[in-house]
Amino acid sequence: MIKNIKTVKTAAALLGLSVMLMAAPAHAERIHVAGDQTTFYRVAQKYSVSLEQLMQANPEVDPQNIYPGLRLVVPGSTALAGSGIASAESAKQSGSQGNKTVEAWGKVFTYDKTVQAKATAYSSAASENGPWGSVDYFGNPLKLGTIAVDPSIIPLGTKVLVTGYSHPGLPKQAFVATALDTGSAIKGNRIDIFIPGSQSFVSEFGFQNVELYLIN
Repeated sequence: MIKNIKTVKTAAALLGLSVMLMAAPAHAERIHVAGDQTTFYRVAQKYSVSLEQLMQANPEVDPQNIYPGLRLVVPGSTALAGSGIASAESAKQSGSQGNKTVEAWGKVFTYDKTVQAKATAYSSAASENGPWGSVDYFGNPLKLGTIAVDPSIIPLGTKVLVTGYSHPGLPKQAFVATALDTGSAIKGNRIDIFIPGSQSFVSEFGFQNVELYLIN
């Protein structure tokens, strides 16, 4: 990945844009990201919905093939009753509106919107980072959780829950990343994920379709 020229003024302006991002009220929605032990029964119990309702909301999901990272739709507003965090967030909104939420490893995140993106990965190798070395857009050392983005799609500084990928160098199921880097090839709905390790190890990631939740 060859990075764009970094300037303090541009970085400051882009950070300002990211600070201005606010969650837009929307009808209550909940997504559960499956883990290693997830079953329809356990999800139904967790969110106080019936097993039948849950299965009807996910007709394309094979109950015998629920794998880590799979996104399950939890139906109805009753799903909020099973989580104090979600209920508290919803209470901040008027009427029947509330923040959209997604859950991963037992934690609930509110999000503004989702982005379907094509993902690649990069290492700290000099050939992938140009003359600036293994640092992000702001000059900080690259670390797990850093992603490169197109700032016109995802403003720098934005927190993102990344789901739908597969690589042994990344946490299973999902992970929270921060948009801290850019790249000349990262345009549109593209992200580049920094993964610690050798260049050959990181290159195993290839090209993958991921779903991003821009969390608040």
